[in-house]
Amino acid sequence: MKNRKLSFAFLLAVIVIIFAQSAYSQNQNRVTTKTDRFDFGAGGTVSIIGAPKGSITIVGNPKNEIEITAKIEIEAPTEADLNILAAVTTFVLQETTGRISIMSSGTHNKLGDKKLWKKFPKTLLGLPFKIDYVVKVPRYCDLDVNGGKGDIDISGVEGTFKIASIESNTKLSLIGGGIAATIGSGTVDITMPDRSWRGNAVDVALATGTMTAHLPSSISADLDAVILKSGKIESAFVDWKPRTRTIPFTEQSIIAKAGSGGVPMKFTVGEGTLKLMRITKTN
Repeated sequence: MKNRKLSFAFLLAVIVIIFAQSAYSQNQNRVTTKTDRFDFGAGGTVSIIGAPKGSITIVGNPKNEIEITAKIEIEAPTEADLNILAAVTTFVLQETTGRISIMSSGTHNKLGDKKLWKKFPKTLLGLPFKIDYVVKVPRYCDLDVNGGKGDIDISGVEGTFKIASIESNTKLSLIGGGIAATIGSGTVDITMPDRSWRGNAVDVALATGTMTAHLPSSISADLDAVILKSGKIESAFVDWKPRTRTIPFTEQSIIAKAGSGGVPMKFTVGEGTLKLMRITKTN
């Protein structure tokens, strides 16, 4: 009798799961693209607040303008529901002197026209959506990026970067400036220019995953590479020396004076692998 009750309970659970999956799979999908382009002078700050899910790609542009392309994916049970969600799932701009903020709007934060939210159906609040951004910015500007779950790729921009993300495969091709980045989980791939670093401090932290830093052979910096909990450091720089003679290198800590020292650079991984790779200077 006991086994029969357990079997019945298991069968009931399976039926509930199948029904839930079936209902979810019956949702209709819609993909739209929203674009915008406007003048923006070099030296300003571009802030991007991503959606809970979606990628952010930022590319340096020789023009003093910003060009935004957002691919928006929504899903809902009916076409009418899609129309309701489409009206509120977008991005909005907030402009002040020398700063532009690109903010994702959706059921997670209820930005935009307040009239649209007054009679918004509660049944649509939990439905998933995704916004993938490609943003072209002036080559010389500062960036403030906040992402949810999704890839981040930044290249061709020189300035001060602030980056935060919950879960991301992040790729940073640096030119100069400064960076403070914190990623929850995923991978981080950083490439420094193949010359002396022209800029301020570099501080990149990853809670869980693999971080790879591609550094020039001739780099001069006060460099800290640290594993906080578990994992190890893989370094191709056998010629580095400890910054403090009495603190030797270990598999979880490298406190080094690279070259003649200089700009502070810190790479931190909580749990995972930290790779310090050597890149050869090109002509």
